[in-house]
Amino acid sequence: MTQAGKETIYTKEFQKSFENANQPEWLKNLRKEAFDYFTEEGFPTVRNEEWKYTSVNSEQLAVNRSSELDVDDEQIEKILTDIEGENRLVFVDGILDEELTLLTDLPEGVKIRSFAESLEDETFKASLTKLVEFDFNGFTALNTAFIEQGVFIHVPKNTKVESKIHIIFIGENETANFARVLYVGEQFSEAEIIEQYTRTREANYFTNVVCEVNLADNARLVHTRAQRESHSAVHIITSNAELNRTSVYDNTNITLGAKLSRHDVNLSFNEEGGEAWVDGLYLVEDGQHTDTHSRIDHKVKNCHSHQTYKGILDGKSRAVFNGKVFVHENASGTDAEQSNKNLLLSNEARVDTKPQLEIFNDDVKCAHGATVGQLEEEELFYLLSRGLHESLARNLLTYGFAEEIINKIEIPSIKKELDEAVLNRLHAKLEA
Repeated sequence: MTQAGKETIYTKEFQKSFENANQPEWLKNLRKEAFDYFTEEGFPTVRNEEWKYTSVNSEQLAVNRSSELDVDDEQIEKILTDIEGENRLVFVDGILDEELTLLTDLPEGVKIRSFAESLEDETFKASLTKLVEFDFNGFTALNTAFIEQGVFIHVPKNTKVESKIHIIFIGENETANFARVLYVGEQFSEAEIIEQYTRTREANYFTNVVCEVNLADNARLVHTRAQRESHSAVHIITSNAELNRTSVYDNTNITLGAKLSRHDVNLSFNEEGGEAWVDGLYLVEDGQHTDTHSRIDHKVKNCHSHQTYKGILDGKSRAVFNGKVFVHENASGTDAEQSNKNLLLSNEARVDTKPQLEIFNDDVKCAHGATVGQLEEEELFYLLSRGLHESLARNLLTYGFAEEIINKIEIPSIKKELDEAVLNRLHAKLEA
């Protein structure tokens, strides 16, 4: 099953999963090839330039995938009570829960299916792993090796999905969860999806996610991702999106949870006239580490990208932002903006930020920048002079810093949690 003489902490689990899988040969061959790559390469280390600030200890990554897991139905019900909308898919410890999943009122031709139901679908077979190849790194290889559970969303030509599509991943037990999302939007399609990663308890588990988004000509997608994992968990996600002629992608990423989180977000313009927003907000406190690596490829003419990432750090926390915008030789008329701003609420917090532009065409409009700072003393003094308690004044200024990203969120449950997380960052009492 694996390369001769080599084993990993995942070998036995992979063998069991592989042998028990009722999958077509093309998929099993892909899985085996991916696991062989992982066996050879392992997880990336700090010797890799892209991972120099983020050390992953393989001992942190739980491998138990037993079916005999403890499920807290009451806590799960509380989570789902706050989910607005008619369409939702619910995964518990990486496994689709069909009883909690609800799909209604879908336009004709729209497919929202589990991977198990999609194995013979031609669009699924043609699209899987085409945007995120398994050899991107050890995490994508491991995710591909364990392809069993996932969500396939296919919106056909000239179709708009009016209701939001919620995909909820709930962590409960000390397991390794391999989630996957594949979205294909055909010409003039339109939809909105919300990925939510949350937990019922503070368990030590590992979530490894791959998300692929393919938008055809004039397709539109609003894509919100909120990560609220256990503060003992590890969360790694790789997401790639490809845009074609005049397609539009609006992506917002919120990071609140996990002890260690990493997001590789990549976007490519393949035809003229595309426009994309790739925004984010990370709020980390004592003991948390978050890393965002983005790459936006302007391969063709007259495309626009907007990227704003903001970070709020408290306690002994750390954040990494590495953003790259590549403007290729044929990409005249490119308009690209990139910004990373960080607010440090503690003298022990640390940020490593590196926005980058690489431009091979003169007929472009590009800008990038990064800031790291603390609350403005003059603004704080102004609020204190108006009679506000110091901790409340600090929190209001912190909220003002994050408001640009928070206001993009139109999902009430996520916006409410963001409001509370920012306003209570220093545990201030609003009545103080």
